[in-house]
Amino acid sequence: MHFKYQEWDPRFAKGAQQSPFDTLMDLFEELLTIASGDVSQALRWLTELDDQYSITDQFDDFGIGDFVDELKERGYIEQDREQNMLVITRKAERSLRKRSLEEIFKNLEKGSVGGHQTNHTGRGLERQPETRAWQQGDDIANIDSVGTMVNMLKHSNIDQMRLHEDDIRVHDTDHYTSVATVLLIDLSHSMILYGEDRITPAKKVAMALSELILNNYAKDSLDIVAFGNEAWKVDIEDLPYLKVGPYHTNTQQALQLARHTLHRRKYANKQIFMITDGKPSCIIENGRMYKNSFGLDRKIVNKVLDEAVKCRRDNIDITTFMIARDPYLQDFVRELSEANKGRAYFASLDNLGGYIFEDYIRNRKRRVQ
Repeated sequence: MHFKYQEWDPRFAKGAQQSPFDTLMDLFEELLTIASGDVSQALRWLTELDDQYSITDQFDDFGIGDFVDELKERGYIEQDREQNMLVITRKAERSLRKRSLEEIFKNLEKGSVGGHQTNHTGRGLERQPETRAWQQGDDIANIDSVGTMVNMLKHSNIDQMRLHEDDIRVHDTDHYTSVATVLLIDLSHSMILYGEDRITPAKKVAMALSELILNNYAKDSLDIVAFGNEAWKVDIEDLPYLKVGPYHTNTQQALQLARHTLHRRKYANKQIFMITDGKPSCIIENGRMYKNSFGLDRKIVNKVLDEAVKCRRDNIDITTFMIARDPYLQDFVRELSEANKGRAYFASLDNLGGYIFEDYIRNRKRRVQ
């Protein structure tokens, strides 16, 4: 009898064997994200990979054509009659967001459902071990029955039990608050320069964060802003389709649009997350673009820093996730963080998602004045 040992993979544990469809779906969704939602391109790449690595040879009578047919049957792709091409459906968009969440946050625990825990105790959702005297309006579900009974017994006897209002103890609960977040995604040309794909991880993070908030923190708000020569809002459903363009980097307008968006959100806590390679290279001045792609132009930099200060005055924190290694660009990000009194993470592409998730959860804990 011979044994073959290999690294354990939970997907292939007993009862968890992946079907041919699921195996190809993992690869297809990765290619679909890179292809910015282009189904035909993703399928071409999948076919090329199958030709090169014989992926479907391990399956019994299941090829790429069968996979495409099942994609249609399961409602992941459909034929767009107007454009005469295959497109992904809403179900596929949700699946991409869920996949990104699982991929990026697979080593991190999910937070509590439904709110942001603060350092302040009061009326909330999660019971604490500490107790206090009952007050008018307290939820009777939080009464400490043992503590209340002990207090009552202190002035009662066998013949007569007397419960006074002062006897009643209730458990403290964590106070929860909502958070308004704007996520900024840099779509400038530098996000794909020098053969380094920075935009695919950025999109995955955006999809994962949106899925996290939609499913776990329904009372929160998430707005997404893409920026290049200008800044514009992006719907959650459009995230898979984002592409880098022949753009400069208008960081100032991105921060300005985020600030104006947060002004309309009636939340106590507001924050901006910005994923960028760090170099602002243009501003809009008197209706015209002023640009300088060769370095950190002080005129442009000062406009960005001015916007960071405005955000600070409005109690809007900026957390920058820097995905470039150039020291002079990192120095600019530090200058931006100092102006806003915010935070900066100099993250590798592999760590980008974890950093955003950890900071999003941490930003939920805010002291209520």
